[in-house]
Amino acid sequence: MLKPAIIWKGSPNFSSRKGYKFLAIVDHIMAGTLSGTDSWFANPASKVSSHFGVGKNGEIHQYVDLKNPAWANGGINKPAWPLLIPGVNPNYYTVSIEHEGDSGDVMPEAQYQATLALHRWLIGTLGIPVTRDNIIGHYRLDSVNKSRCPGTGFPWDRLFKDLEGGNEVLKMAVLLYTKEDYWAGVDVAVKNGNCAVFVRPADQTVPAEAMSANQLIVIGGPTTKHPNEVLLSGNNKYQTAAAVAKYLG
Repeated sequence: MLKPAIIWKGSPNFSSRKGYKFLAIVDHIMAGTLSGTDSWFANPASKVSSHFGVGKNGEIHQYVDLKNPAWANGGINKPAWPLLIPGVNPNYYTVSIEHEGDSGDVMPEAQYQATLALHRWLIGTLGIPVTRDNIIGHYRLDSVNKSRCPGTGFPWDRLFKDLEGGNEVLKMAVLLYTKEDYWAGVDVAVKNGNCAVFVRPADQTVPAEAMSANQLIVIGGPTTKHPNEVLLSGNNKYQTAAAVAKYLG
């Protein structure tokens, strides 16, 4: 999927992923403002962070690179989540999204569309399944202290309806071997009517939605054995760039 517009803010509060694969997206409520969260996450003394924050105006801020764990999901207290790995901090295998506002707020349309786009991109990029055990609220990890996170106003039913609707078979999709091929992928996607763009996750599996597309254009990597594949790859990045340029004409 195409990456939505994201403003990098940065936080010093992160650690090393230690090789764990992403299993889930965890949604949060800020219980405050986007600007206040920017400041709090920028403070080393806070010892807290999230990967992303979504403002009521539709702005998406990023605080921690996806290659590193943020520090939003580590507290476990009477969890109700079957994918929990015993003895392993959930920060190592989850992505965190904060949302501006308070529990019970009705999410403005601009904020909803932004978080929907962010979820779609993360699902496509990281290969996270669209299930209610792979996209969860913080309360599933801590039902005692975070029982109102992301809150009663979070649009779970609408979000899953829209995400599941996005799983219809695509006519065309672009698959990038690494994120370094992103701009080449965008150019190819534009040539094909702004079709969906996917990036292979770290374990090099192919996202199921990409594999189910009627035609799959692969950039910078080996064949996926898709029955209707266009392979734009070479032995190095220069040969790949040449293959893409030839395809674009």
